[in-house]
Amino acid sequence: MSFSEKQEALVKEAWEIMKEDVTALSLYFFTQVLEIAPAAKGLFSFLKDEDEIPQDNPKLKSHAVKVFKMTCEAAIQLREKGEVVVSGSTLKYLGSVHLQKGIVDAHFAVVKEGVLRTVEKGVGEKWSEEMKGAWSEAYDQLAAAILAEMNKEAAETTDEP
Repeated sequence: MSFSEKQEALVKEAWEIMKEDVTALSLYFFTQVLEIAPAAKGLFSFLKDEDEIPQDNPKLKSHAVKVFKMTCEAAIQLREKGEVVVSGSTLKYLGSVHLQKGIVDAHFAVVKEGVLRTVEKGVGEKWSEEMKGAWSEAYDQLAAAILAEMNKEAAETTDEP
């Protein structure tokens, strides 16, 4: 699987633009996720007891920034190494948390759609099918790495006496 320099540049360019308004875009991201899948609200500790998305919750912003930043880092790694390499402890943690929360493949698809809608809003006229493709591929590879870790941990858990 090859990820081109152009794809990497498109992801980086979008992230640089988005960082300028990351608080509003974080809120928009979660609005999109919950519009697509309202039941997902219960999966986020900072949302499950809220009637509406809190405007000023630092955990909301932090979580959204992590999703975007890790997707951007995934794009860089895909181009440089041909695969997503998340540090072992970070990947193990992500796999563990997502497994404990009961996250499944379909949840990653919802988040991906939320990411793409948010990037489109964030970059405005710079949005293109090519940019969408680059973000999609980077996100898909990151999600695959997390899912693989979740499956590994689930297998280890069932193997224990």
